[in-house]
Amino acid sequence: MKNNIKDFLEILTSRGFIHQTTDLEELKSKFSTIVGYTGFDCTADCLHVGSLLQLMLLKWLQNTNNKPIVLIGGGTTKIGDPSGKDETRKILDDNTINSNTLGIREVILKFIKFNNSGNGGILVNNAEWLDNIKYIEFLRNFGRHFSVNRMLAFDSVKTRLERKQNLSFLEFNYMITQAYDYYYLNKEYGCNVQFGGSDQWGNIVSGIDLIKRTSLISKKNINVHAITSPLITTSTGQKMGKTSKGAIWLSEKYVSVFDFWQFWRNTTDEDVIKFLKLFTEIELSEINKLEKLKGEELNYVKIMLANSVTETVHGYEKTIQAEKSSKSFLDHTLNDNDSLPKVNLELNLLEEGIPIYKIFSLEKILCKSNSDARRLIQQGGAKLNGKKISNYNYIINKQDIQENNLIFISAGVKRHAVIKII
Repeated sequence: MKNNIKDFLEILTSRGFIHQTTDLEELKSKFSTIVGYTGFDCTADCLHVGSLLQLMLLKWLQNTNNKPIVLIGGGTTKIGDPSGKDETRKILDDNTINSNTLGIREVILKFIKFNNSGNGGILVNNAEWLDNIKYIEFLRNFGRHFSVNRMLAFDSVKTRLERKQNLSFLEFNYMITQAYDYYYLNKEYGCNVQFGGSDQWGNIVSGIDLIKRTSLISKKNINVHAITSPLITTSTGQKMGKTSKGAIWLSEKYVSVFDFWQFWRNTTDEDVIKFLKLFTEIELSEINKLEKLKGEELNYVKIMLANSVTETVHGYEKTIQAEKSSKSFLDHTLNDNDSLPKVNLELNLLEEGIPIYKIFSLEKILCKSNSDARRLIQQGGAKLNGKKISNYNYIINKQDIQENNLIFISAGVKRHAVIKII
């Protein structure tokens, strides 16, 4: 096991995690261990692939015997981060935020071990300290350390103003509350590094500045740092984790294990090595050997990527099921279909038959609406039990039921589902 700051930073550098940093040589000289944090706001009840880079970074932090802090933004979610947004985020009520917190926690537990050991993770919710702040007292003690001129110059604010898009006073305060989070975690837990995406640089630097200014007042010289990661895009320029069907979530509540596995299996040749470095723990020496492979040889590498990421997120058994399901539909059989998206359909509904387009949109399993389903079928992208269907008024009945009371449907070559007849 790796066990120090130097090894951690070497991993980040060699695998492509680093976009911008403060003085890392100073970090190595001042500290023997990193106590580092990343925050996740509770805008949804799950995290998606866009958060995977930060989760892997924290995982590497713990693996190298440093200490991760995961901050759930129960407080900052009530404000809304304007970074990278063209409009004000929807304001969520407390019940929704609390519910979202539980869902996000479930995802985080797959990556970080929380215990009392030297490198055991710490899980905090900034609602614990932000909810009880006294406004006047906070402005007097901390607000005086923030320059409005400087805040206006940061991209998260500057871009919105240049585009003449509304930026509420509530959002404008987000930078201050995130800065205070860093101050609080440094004071309470000795946190010395904040991690984040490249769009968080301004917020993180504001936190560093607040810590330094307040430490000078108390005649201390506190040293803290920042490490941001690049925005990950595919070779086509698409934002990582976004598909035509929406975000790739890190929970099978929203994305089946099979679809998750298939997302990684469908990685382009140009991206597969980069993604192995960023999203798996496979040794870099092994990955470097794979860089020489070309064409069909990369299919093996893509399966390796899919298996590794899926195992981290969903576990070994479900990963094996997903790979078997993939092989099953390639062989045009319905064996090993456990990980495919499934919808139950009562047998009596097939007595008079159901138009096939309604099957494809059943509980939005492959199509969002009946019109989407009809369009898919008209364009020749639909298959029923492995056979192409071009008539969207084709009536599905009992004769279409295959072994084990299943009907197998496909949208294109990459998306598949099972209708379970009950």
